Amino acid sequence: MKATAIAHSNIALVKYWGKRDVALNLPAAGSLSVTLDGLSTTTTVSFDDSLDGDRLILDGQEITEGRPLDRVVTFLDLIRAEAEVTACATVETSNDFPTAAGLASSASGFAALALAATTAAGLDWSKERLSALARRGSGSAARSLFGGFAEMKPGLRPDGADAHAVPIADADHWDLRCLVALTARGEKKVGSTQGMQRTQATSPFFNPWLATMDDDLTAARQAVENRDFGALAGVAERSCLRMHATAIGADPGVLYWNATTTSLIHAVRHARDEGLPCFFTIDAGPHVKVFCPASSATDVEAMLRDSSGVLDVLVTRPGQGARIIEAR
Repeated sequence: MKATAIAHSNIALVKYWGKRDVALNLPAAGSLSVTLDGLSTTTTVSFDDSLDGDRLILDGQEITEGRPLDRVVTFLDLIRAEAEVTACATVETSNDFPTAAGLASSASGFAALALAATTAAGLDWSKERLSALARRGSGSAARSLFGGFAEMKPGLRPDGADAHAVPIADADHWDLRCLVALTARGEKKVGSTQGMQRTQATSPFFNPWLATMDDDLTAARQAVENRDFGALAGVAERSCLRMHATAIGADPGVLYWNATTTSLIHAVRHARDEGLPCFFTIDAGPHVKVFCPASSATDVEAMLRDSSGVLDVLVTRPGQGARIIEAR
């Protein structure tokens, strides 16, 4: 009745933004990502009949109310219903990177929670079924069940059973680096769910962007399979800028970037023009993720650290999927 799991954040190269069903957290389109070593969440779930309510301890601090606790309780209820467990649980979770800051902490968080809680409840599910479960907590979490490169399938079924991620290539397939340039401290002002829903409801650019997704997914999948860096750079930057354009076009506009974000876009483009192989992508936050071959990582890191406004640079690589590290 107790298990600990670790899961890693993932960065979408073809972006996820929008839902076809809010209640079931079903994505409006597919997405493609890479799971990153070094950005991890460790979560322990303990079911205990003596508890009169679920407890959440996040980064050493107990959360007694609010949306984070509500999300965890709702998620645990899904597992209790499947496992026929009535006990409440203590969830202890910690991130080794900033929480709710645009670094996909909810992806690693709910992937780790899905695996730890089902294991503690005695459920032995496939990665695909766990991915569909993790999606209920966070759409991006569905991809963090898998290591390396993964593609999220939006599915067609109304119940969402076919809306889960599938592996594309493992962590050793391509020796890339992802350098995360931190450009701000603290939590972002507009959460991903809020920004996504506002964009979908009010941006005139949202539906035209969705119409491009199938072609982008095909291009990205082929680029990964062929280890074609130039092709992946093109589709990743295109998907990123179009996603943010839809958000900026919402009413009121959702703008996650700051001045450093914008300057880094230009810096990466200039470095590439000068012969340094690299490309950027940006999730729903101000931080810039720069991909490059492993052989170029030192030069890319130096370029980022020399850029005004960059607070720190995290160097990561493709990582493993979610896994149990202790169970009893």
